[in-house]
Amino acid sequence: MDFMTLPDVRPLRLENVTVPACLLGQPGDLMRSSLTLDAGLIGTGDAPAVDMKGAMVFPAFIDMHTHLDKGHIWPRSPNPDGTFMGALTAAGADRAARWTADDVRARMQFSLQAAYAHGTGAIRTHLDAIPPQDAISFAVFADMRAEWAGRITLQAACLIGAEDFSTDGPFRQTADIVAAHGGVLGMVTYPLPDIAERIRAFLRLAASLGLSADFHVDETGDAGSNTLRLIAEAVLETGFSAPVVVGHCCSVAVMAEATALHTLDIVARAGLHVVSLPLCNLYLQDRRAGRTPRWRGITLVHEMKARGINVSFASDNTRDPFYAYGDMDMIEVMREATRIGHLDHSGSDWVQAFLSNPARACGFSAPSLTPGAPADLVICKARSWTELFARPQADRIVIRAGRQIARVLPDYADLDPLMENP
Repeated sequence: MDFMTLPDVRPLRLENVTVPACLLGQPGDLMRSSLTLDAGLIGTGDAPAVDMKGAMVFPAFIDMHTHLDKGHIWPRSPNPDGTFMGALTAAGADRAARWTADDVRARMQFSLQAAYAHGTGAIRTHLDAIPPQDAISFAVFADMRAEWAGRITLQAACLIGAEDFSTDGPFRQTADIVAAHGGVLGMVTYPLPDIAERIRAFLRLAASLGLSADFHVDETGDAGSNTLRLIAEAVLETGFSAPVVVGHCCSVAVMAEATALHTLDIVARAGLHVVSLPLCNLYLQDRRAGRTPRWRGITLVHEMKARGINVSFASDNTRDPFYAYGDMDMIEVMREATRIGHLDHSGSDWVQAFLSNPARACGFSAPSLTPGAPADLVICKARSWTELFARPQADRIVIRAGRQIARVLPDYADLDPLMENP
């Protein structure tokens, strides 16, 4: 068998595949099994078989924290010094000057094509939402969600800075736009003097609109920034019952140990869902000219998991001022998260942080390899974790609705017209 092409016969039984045991509800790490593709689903029973020679199989991945509206602006708006402030300034200027509906649509389409070719089945994207960008980007998002239905399930969360939040200013109209599109209410939190009250008011507004919440939190190396604790306390105080996602949470890793662990205890009690963005945080955090970084930027994922906190990993930014690289490839995210966060030697179910955990945080259908589940799969020639993470798996097979897709990545040259002077 040419690994690149499966027989075009259905039903088809994939014999001798390697599967993380946790995905089949079994104890242990990796196990050999078989899967049948039948009428777009994982089936049972006899079928023509092909020996997969130990190839690893995963359900389609979930990428729960992305920025499809920012993607691929790096060639025209690079980060001048690789810092967080450099990213904010460059991205803000590009948005003000260039983010028409056509521009956002083209770049969003490019990212979705890449994600689909790499094997992602569901994505939550943040959309910068300072008016008038909120109306522009959510309208484009609605078009993309309809166009990609059946291939990638899409959600959108608005994104504003905490200083732009109020219940009687422009954000109130933004919140209505989010609600009209079935979105998620999102905000960046940092230690403003009145940030605790802003968070409580934000949650009350989300509750009144029937929306869940998604925060960018403490994306800094400042140990004094602990809005993570304030969000957890606000959830407990207000009784907010919808899912609350907190992303980044970088500063908790540089706090005094006792302060950090006490914060995580409150996070666990509040039932927050954490998403770590190791690639972007490795790129931005602790970057100082002429100085080697002293920490990796990643949050305390092991301590969180030990407390029963739902932890996921995601792509975050792609080729924009916040992260100059990336390709919406969740196998790359899984590989680098494993290396950066030492996920190896620490449990056999971390793969769920790219599958069921983000599904639970966002309300997506849980990926599964059990009979009756959609036959949406990613198959890699690797037979073990070390083989999987040693190479990019560029020859992977992606199955959608039981059929192998043509894995065509978009050409960067397609974006060249967008990079010309406006």
